[in-house]
Amino acid sequence: MEWERLLALAAFAFASTWTPGPNNIMLANSGATFGYRASQPHAFGVALGFPIMLFLIALGLGELFKASPVFRETLKWAGAALLLYLAWRIATAGRTKTAGGGRPFTFVEAAGFQWINPKAWSMAIGTASAFMVGLAPVKEAAICAGVFVLSGIGSSQTWTIFGVSIRRFLSTDARLRTFNVTMGLLVAGCVVFLFLE
Repeated sequence: MEWERLLALAAFAFASTWTPGPNNIMLANSGATFGYRASQPHAFGVALGFPIMLFLIALGLGELFKASPVFRETLKWAGAALLLYLAWRIATAGRTKTAGGGRPFTFVEAAGFQWINPKAWSMAIGTASAFMVGLAPVKEAAICAGVFVLSGIGSSQTWTIFGVSIRRFLSTDARLRTFNVTMGLLVAGCVVFLFLE
């Protein structure tokens, strides 16, 4: 991959992984609710889950998404329902008092969430279409995924740390409730974008 294309890919990965969206909002909420260490499986599930998905889609799995309107619509509605459920859970969450009172996403749950997220599918297909020329598909897919790993690790850690950094501010129940409702509404707002395409 020539340097110009690699720099453009890096810029696209940065813009895609660092801007607010369902993954980053949920990571900030997890950091604020459960702390830095407990949120690490969630953070790494996001940071590595999408690049794995991107790698597989770049190798051809995305053809199913492009060729099947039924698959696309099913994924869109299932993704919207899941995002609304997560938004409700975040908005109505209280303070976690015991280990059984709630828990952050596991690595597998966070990585698996990427596969039901229609925006992740669109982003992966867009990345493969824009940055792969097809001369060495495995190598190109690995480079695309690798760039997203680097950007995703930095982004997921930063959003988790942001959540942790506001924990002290959220020491009152009223502030925590306001934060949770705001985060829930932001996640729910992401559903609107699924239907604007």
